[in-house]
Amino acid sequence: MFEKFYQLKANGTTVKTEVLAGITTFLTMAYILAVNPNILAAAGMDKNALFTATAVASIVGTLAMALYAKLPFAQAPGMGMNAFFAFTVVLGMGYSWQFALTAILIEGVIFFIMNMLNIREAIVNAIPATLKNAISAGIGLFIAFIGLQNSGIVVNNDATLVQIGDITQGTPLLALIGLVITAVLLIRKVKGALLIGILATAVIGIPMGITTFGGIMDVPPSPAPLFFKFDFSKFFTFDMLIVTFTFLFVDVFDTVGTLIGVCSKAGMLDEKGQIPNVKKAFYADAIGTTSGAIFGTSAVTTYVESAAGVSEGGRTGLTALVTAGCFVLALFFAPLFLSIPSAATAPILILVGLMMLSPIKDIDLDDYAESVPAFICIIAMPLMYSIAEGISLGLLSYVLLNMISGKFKKVSVAMYILAILFVLNYIFIQ
Repeated sequence: MFEKFYQLKANGTTVKTEVLAGITTFLTMAYILAVNPNILAAAGMDKNALFTATAVASIVGTLAMALYAKLPFAQAPGMGMNAFFAFTVVLGMGYSWQFALTAILIEGVIFFIMNMLNIREAIVNAIPATLKNAISAGIGLFIAFIGLQNSGIVVNNDATLVQIGDITQGTPLLALIGLVITAVLLIRKVKGALLIGILATAVIGIPMGITTFGGIMDVPPSPAPLFFKFDFSKFFTFDMLIVTFTFLFVDVFDTVGTLIGVCSKAGMLDEKGQIPNVKKAFYADAIGTTSGAIFGTSAVTTYVESAAGVSEGGRTGLTALVTAGCFVLALFFAPLFLSIPSAATAPILILVGLMMLSPIKDIDLDDYAESVPAFICIIAMPLMYSIAEGISLGLLSYVLLNMISGKFKKVSVAMYILAILFVLNYIFIQ
């Protein structure tokens, strides 16, 4: 059955290889079951329901990739999007998490429309590669800063804004221990290093009085506190437009970048350098994002950790099918995942931030028309505590600098339109 549906022989793989690859992918990304509830809980959302929402959204999105796109990629709520959701839209801009979920739902619907009209790729092509790379790097720094802050390694200082916390005891010390453990596991290329690092840190936190063990297995927590909790009262506001666009913008580039990177690593790009079944992959992404909003979590995206499964030989949707099955089993381990303190997930945020910095190497730092806007985009995200501000200032500076330099044709029409929208936002909204 699997041979007929996935053409395993034609793709140079076997059932055993695909199963092992699927398990490997799950082990490398299972940390999201602990990290996502911790991040979104900061927005006032029910942590238990967030666990279920995270798992279900991952299952639906990954199944769509497995059964429709037939690609070996897994999906889950995206790192960066969840931070923007909690710390920018809710805590920064002051909107409710119901407002943010509504923006995610709208984003999912827009994804479907964009796919039907074949314009998703066109939008991606309109944005300069430099800014695409800068956005990924900026989000990486932002996520790392959140990890440092949540663990108490970095604390407030009224004179200098930030300073180092008391790292000799408590949560900051446990986070640093976890950072060392997880980094060593990554250096030694241990499969599932991030998940193992989380669990090891949480265990060390028990005698330190930081981890409160709540059990191992139980029925999944009810998703009722978050299920279908939308707020359409601000549907026609400019703020909803900006927030929705930012979610859309980040999600588009995150998914495209991951698909290109993983497909290239696996040698799956066709002779034109294009991704196989890319339109179906985008539909799977739209399905995951929409289902995530309905159950109560931030936007779902294709995970770069899928590269781990591909490295193990995964080449078809059977890999993703196995990963989805692992997420189903994980639903019944909610007490274990919810026992994990923020000190154990903070090292993961820091190290995922490092992983997201890799696109910097593709930025031409000697071409200041490219590197200055990229640097503004990157540095603005952590220092202004907003992914949206980084994207906005990066786009505006790119358009402005190239216009003043006389390079009008270098900037696409779409970029001019986006720049105008962001200027209007600063004039009339902020």
